[in-house]
Amino acid sequence: MRVVILCGGKGTRLREETEYRPKPMVPIGQRPILWHIMKTYAHYGHKEFILCLGYKGEVIRDYFRNYLWNTCDTTLHLGKSAGVKFHNRHDEEDWTVTLADTGENSMTAWRIKQIERYIGDDEQFLLTYGDGVGDINIDASIAQHRRSGKVCTVTAVHPPGRFGELGLAEDSTIRSFNEKPQTEGGYINGGFMVCAKQLFAYLPSDPKVMLEQAPLKTLAAEGKLGAYLHKGFWQPMDTYQEFGLLNQMWEAGRAPWKVW
Repeated sequence: MRVVILCGGKGTRLREETEYRPKPMVPIGQRPILWHIMKTYAHYGHKEFILCLGYKGEVIRDYFRNYLWNTCDTTLHLGKSAGVKFHNRHDEEDWTVTLADTGENSMTAWRIKQIERYIGDDEQFLLTYGDGVGDINIDASIAQHRRSGKVCTVTAVHPPGRFGELGLAEDSTIRSFNEKPQTEGGYINGGFMVCAKQLFAYLPSDPKVMLEQAPLKTLAAEGKLGAYLHKGFWQPMDTYQEFGLLNQMWEAGRAPWKVW
């Protein structure tokens, strides 16, 4: 299944790190958080990626265009017989990455709408944000989606209270979708979604519409939005404090999202 990753936001709450690069390129250890997310999907065999670029998308383009330069020890042969030798091999040699410009100021629904052509004939695809990691069991989320017959299945996680809260029925159907409530507790949309191709029919041709507004609320009202309950580790990188937390965990060898 193809993996669509939203990489276009400006990350204003992490301004210390995002003034010169997009948030998906903010590092955990020596690699951008985007790489960590992609490694999670690749661990489960999903290695065809579609990146929805926006704010400072050229930084992401440069990273993948120069992937060997960014990840390998290198020897340069100078002079008339100039050449380059890359000394390392890496586990990403079988990845394919589509870099799609979806507009600097576009909202999430429009970004997804624009990459429909890259999904091809696939009836389902995977979708997530470029700023959160977790030890999500991708296979289990896909199985839940297929059993439920929903148009979209989101990974429901226990949150910090500032995120949108999901109202869940006993069968894991989402009955309501409330964007950023003031109360603590419950489950929130942690990304790592599984989507049927029918999702595109719910996305208006309007760059100002967010996926988390009318599209998901409409799916919830129609009983077509499901949840995969994840009770393990999940952590976004929205603030400098969260950036520091994730890096401390990585450096200490205690990174629960490192399933590869």
